[in-house]
Amino acid sequence: MPAANRIRVIDLETTGSSPPAHSVCEIGWQDVVLGADGQWTLDAAANGARFVDPGRPIPPVTMAVHHILDEHVRGAPFWQDIAPSILRPEEGVVALAAHRASFEQRFCTPKLSGGARWICTWKCALRLWPDSPGFSNQVLRYWRMPEGLDQPTGLPVHRAFPDAYVTAHHLRDQLNKAGLETLLAWSAQPGLLPRVPYGSDRGRYWRELDDDTLRNYTTDRNEDVRFSAQGEIESRQGARPAPGEPPAQGELL
Repeated sequence: MPAANRIRVIDLETTGSSPPAHSVCEIGWQDVVLGADGQWTLDAAANGARFVDPGRPIPPVTMAVHHILDEHVRGAPFWQDIAPSILRPEEGVVALAAHRASFEQRFCTPKLSGGARWICTWKCALRLWPDSPGFSNQVLRYWRMPEGLDQPTGLPVHRAFPDAYVTAHHLRDQLNKAGLETLLAWSAQPGLLPRVPYGSDRGRYWRELDDDTLRNYTTDRNEDVRFSAQGEIESRQGARPAPGEPPAQGELL
């Protein structure tokens, strides 16, 4: 299948969140491909998981999340050795994808990924499903109940392949609804939050705020909050598409 018709969903389990102090201890992947009918679907033959030797002990606080032990990764390949073959498969990919892809990108550097483009299914979910009660991989899983998602295959949570498998179902549906280029464009921007995430206005939709309150959020410390508040201001002025609408031509990148 041509590279332009394949996206590889990646999920990492790590010793922590900040390389180089932390490293990868497991990688999982699941490919999503474009069929002859023009619909994206999961490739049942293109998935897997591999343990990775992080080169340091796994802290108990992260063992408690993914339950990967030091003895599981002992003798496994190191990240720099195994990453290129998974991130850059022989058949090629048009993009890599992950849920909250900024985390995976800390470890999957351009050198290892070959400068691949990324889709963030979290950012795309904010746009396409703004009424979801939450936007984590698992909340979306049970709020949406994606067609064809096999419950046992998507478990346990916080292991690399099951999480990649669940994310791939979100990606498939996002691609079929909005298209590849739109997802790439949204992923290159900050997250467009549908609701205020904290403070006295927590849980309120931006459209419910008055103009003065909205302007206060444009100086918030959080990039996504600033972007979302500014987006509502521009939407009121007719300058930006509402969530779920593809960006105008010329605003893709």
